[in-house]
Amino acid sequence: MTDKLPSDVYPDSRCRLPLPKREELDDAGRKIYDHHVDPNGQSLAGLTGPGGIRLHSPRLSALQSPASRYLRWEAGLSGPIRELVILVTAREMGSQFEWFQHEAEARKEGLSEVIIDTVKHGKPLDRLPETEAAIIALGREMIGKKKVSPETFARALKVFGRRTLVDIVALMGNYAATALLLVAFDAQLPEGQEPLLPVR
Repeated sequence: MTDKLPSDVYPDSRCRLPLPKREELDDAGRKIYDHHVDPNGQSLAGLTGPGGIRLHSPRLSALQSPASRYLRWEAGLSGPIRELVILVTAREMGSQFEWFQHEAEARKEGLSEVIIDTVKHGKPLDRLPETEAAIIALGREMIGKKKVSPETFARALKVFGRRTLVDIVALMGNYAATALLLVAFDAQLPEGQEPLLPVR
């Protein structure tokens, strides 16, 4: 059974832009293209996601890739913490695509089911470890309420310190921007995949 896609969505890319063509890209763009199609690479969605959308603006893609790589892999965040930051952002942005791509990755990295469930369903934080609770509270306020209280900020600063806190906020911002990209270009979940996030 195939999905019925919106009329303005391309079947190959499952979004409002066709898949980028490698032969139309410059050398830098081809390098990024090859990264996204590498089965052993770090791209979760390949070209049928934000990476493919950004490649329609090769210069943007080339500029953003180093910052994204730093925030995800080189900022010193552990796998579970990195994926928690991304899940919190996906939940607060209501991004089904990001949540689907990263829920399984979070489990693979060792993030507990209790924490994933807390984020997914907006549960209280009082029984969570301090580090995870600080991230969730920060994301809920920063993205969900558009304001961070002095108490929540002070807690996060105490847990992470200045540099790591800046990196965490920047990683949230990176995925919030990606969520907007996915909305604008109506990126669809993989064929046959039901949404995993409950609608608020």
